[in-house]
Amino acid sequence: MNASSVLLFLPACFALNMAFGPNNLLSMTVGAKQGVSTALVAAMGRLLAFAIMIVVAALGMGSLLMVSETAFTVVKFAGAAYLIWLGIKILRANGRASTEQLELGKTDIRGLARQEFLVAIGNPKAILIFTAFFPQFVDMNNYWTSFLIQGVIFLLLEVIAIAAYAYVGTRLSGVLQHAQGLRWVNRISGSMMIGFGLILAMARRS
Repeated sequence: MNASSVLLFLPACFALNMAFGPNNLLSMTVGAKQGVSTALVAAMGRLLAFAIMIVVAALGMGSLLMVSETAFTVVKFAGAAYLIWLGIKILRANGRASTEQLELGKTDIRGLARQEFLVAIGNPKAILIFTAFFPQFVDMNNYWTSFLIQGVIFLLLEVIAIAAYAYVGTRLSGVLQHAQGLRWVNRISGSMMIGFGLILAMARRS
């Protein structure tokens, strides 16, 4: 990628990273409950999903979702169902917050990372972004190198976005010291997750 392409790609890419969606909502929620470092570790699941999507897009397989209504619909409804299930689970979460509940073990970290992965991989719109957005900045004479550079830049900027949303979440940590506050956070997060699921279920390919 030449300098002019990078200068165009960076702000456009970061705008996509910072767009508010279910994964960034997860980072904000985890940040509020367990802190920025836990949110960053959990988000490794999301980064893995995005890395897989970037490879799929580079191989041209992302085109399948663009041309196949059936493939797009299957992935879309599977992702929407998971988001709605996750939202209901958050809504039903206990409102009590204790020190023990806020200290995560390895199993909990794996669970959060799995959530991040499933939320990301279940959104067909994400892979369409890579399929439609990245090629605009690809140097066809150095296809794989330029696609790799874009992928690395995207993932690095995604880490910044994760940290930013998790930090915003930490500003809510005071609210979580009280059961009533935690219940409200769960209600808002759960309702928004269900909303994202419904929006995804109604999504159409552009």
